[in-house]
Amino acid sequence: MKIINLIENTEGAPGCIFAHGLSFYVETEKHKLLMDIGPSQDTLTNADTLGIDIKAIDTVILSHGHYDHSGGIMPFSKVNDHAVIYMQKTAPGEYYADDGEGAPGGRYRYIGIDKAIADLPQVRFIEGDTVIDDELEIFVVKERTHELPSTNKRILMKRGNEYIRDDFRHEHFSVVRDKASKKSVLISGCAHTGILSILDAYVEKFGACPDAVISGFHLMKKTDHTEAERNEIRDIARELMGYPAHFYTCHCTGVPAYELMKEIMGDRLTYVHSGEEVYV
Repeated sequence: MKIINLIENTEGAPGCIFAHGLSFYVETEKHKLLMDIGPSQDTLTNADTLGIDIKAIDTVILSHGHYDHSGGIMPFSKVNDHAVIYMQKTAPGEYYADDGEGAPGGRYRYIGIDKAIADLPQVRFIEGDTVIDDELEIFVVKERTHELPSTNKRILMKRGNEYIRDDFRHEHFSVVRDKASKKSVLISGCAHTGILSILDAYVEKFGACPDAVISGFHLMKKTDHTEAERNEIRDIARELMGYPAHFYTCHCTGVPAYELMKEIMGDRLTYVHSGEEVYV
């Protein structure tokens, strides 16, 4: 199994663009797939830089309905019109960030997907868990076992004229199985639902822990973390140590949160920068 980060927030491989967003290229025995397509055309530019043929992609899985994971879909569809694009039925919803009173662009900022994506003929809307084949599976968290991370409080959805806290029912998680090594990899986009709840759902569904977890943890902030938030991050790291998996993170975890977690998790946690490969 080959896994390469096509784009995320921090500088990595020479010549690769870095930007707020996320995309992973995954190559298995049967598939060449993308887990999310980042914020823009830059994802495709990086794929070309890394020698990855976008036209050969057969599957795309959109982890949730936010622009920084889906902005590359329309440019991708102009190059590749045959890859099946999986997303939850609720992914094209009305999703917003609360930027606070007095924000330059207004308090509520749309962070959902380009509505034109929903009309692409290769899109497959799913509801809940879905088995693609013996290598690929998608699952959702039906019931959280932990509180949502506090950094998700400003992520909202619009119902009528009201902005309410997002329930993240548009988010799902991918399982990739490698038959040769018999390893299983859990890939999440931002883990808005909470990485601990996601792992508990995985263990309940499959009866074992994945060998590796690749995910942003959505712990980043534009301002410094409070001491309470720093303690929350440390608590998450301590609980993750109870799972026998290696964790790869990036994007919305944020470097300050990663460094706090790294102090606790040591070599069990690796940051993946733009253009870098994941070794499972």
